[in-house]
Amino acid sequence: MKATIEVLPGDGIGPEVTAEGVRVLRAVASKFGHDFEFREGIIGGCSIDKTGTALPAEVASDCKQADAVLLGAVGGPKWDDPNANVRPEQGLFAIRKIMGLFANLRPVTCHPKLADASPLRPEIIKGVDLLVVRELIGGLYFGEKKREADKASDLLEYTGDEIRRVVRRAAEFARARRKKLTSVDKANVLETSRLWRRVTEEVVRKEFPDITLEHVLVDSCAMFLVRKPSVFDVIVTENMFGDILTDEASVLAGSMGLLPSASLGDGPRGLYEPIHGSAPDIAGKGIANPYATILSAAMLLRYSLGLEAEAAAVEKAVYGVVDRGVLTADIAPLGSSAVGTVQAGQAVVTAL
Repeated sequence: MKATIEVLPGDGIGPEVTAEGVRVLRAVASKFGHDFEFREGIIGGCSIDKTGTALPAEVASDCKQADAVLLGAVGGPKWDDPNANVRPEQGLFAIRKIMGLFANLRPVTCHPKLADASPLRPEIIKGVDLLVVRELIGGLYFGEKKREADKASDLLEYTGDEIRRVVRRAAEFARARRKKLTSVDKANVLETSRLWRRVTEEVVRKEFPDITLEHVLVDSCAMFLVRKPSVFDVIVTENMFGDILTDEASVLAGSMGLLPSASLGDGPRGLYEPIHGSAPDIAGKGIANPYATILSAAMLLRYSLGLEAEAAAVEKAVYGVVDRGVLTADIAPLGSSAVGTVQAGQAVVTAL
C-alpha cells in the first residue's frame, strides 16, 4: 500500500514521541512491504511563534489531502495566557473542524503488568476494556462565546444530525465488541441532553436492535468509572463530558503515556494522537513515554489505512515489551530502572 501521512509534532514532548511513532510506522512499512510518505507540518505554540496562527492554512490543506495525520501535543507555559487572542489549542479545534472529525475514540485497557501503577486497587481495574466515543466538533467548545467586563457565556448547542452521526459510529463499535452501549448525558438538567437521549434512543432502536443501550447521567458515570469500570463496554457522550471523562478514565491504566486516541469523520481519513499533553516539565529530557503515540499509530494503520494485521502487530509488540518490563519512568515501579523515549521505541521496533 502507498499512503501519505502528515506528521504534526507540535510542542513540548510532541516531537520526541512522534519521532518514535514514525520510526515504528517505517518499520511496519519495511516489514509488510508498504510505501509510506511522511510530511511534517507545524501546529500549536511552535506555529504561533513562527506564523502568528495556531494552524497555518497550508498545513490544514496538507492534512485534508493526506491519508492520515499523526499528532504529538500542543501548548506549554509560554503560550498559557487565557486572555491571549491566539492559543495553541485553537490549532486542534481548527484541524478537527476542517477535517470533519466528529468522533473521538479513546480505548482504555489495563495491562496486568502495570496494575500497581494505577491508583485504584487491582481488583477494581481487573478486566477493564472500554472505549469512549466523544463527540468532537460540536457542543460547548464550538458554540457562540460572549464576554463582557463582568459577564460571560458559552452556548451549548447540538442538532439531531450531529448526535445521530456520532451515536451511529459508537453503536457500530459496540456491535463489533460486546454489544453494550452506554450513553452519557445530563438529561435531568440540560435540554441538549434531553435531545441527545431521544435521538440516541431512535438511532439504536431503528438501526441497532441487537445492541443493549443504557443511559447514565454524567455525574454517575464519573463515579462508576472509579468504582466499577469493568461494567462499561462502549461509552458515547458529548464534547465536554467526553473530555472530562476520558481524562478520568486514563488513570485506570496508570499513566496517560499508555493511552492512544483516534479522531474520525465519515470516511477513513483521521487524526491520531496520544491523549496526554505536551508535558513541558520533561520536554527535551528523553524520558517521555512513547507508547501512547505508537499505539495511536496502530489505530492509524487500522482505521485510516485498513491494515488490521499491521495494527495488531504493533499492539502486540507494545504489550510484549511492557510485559518484559521495558518501562519508562512514568510507569516503572519505584526503585527500578527506567528506559528512555528512544530505547522504548527501539524495543517496539525490535519486537516487530
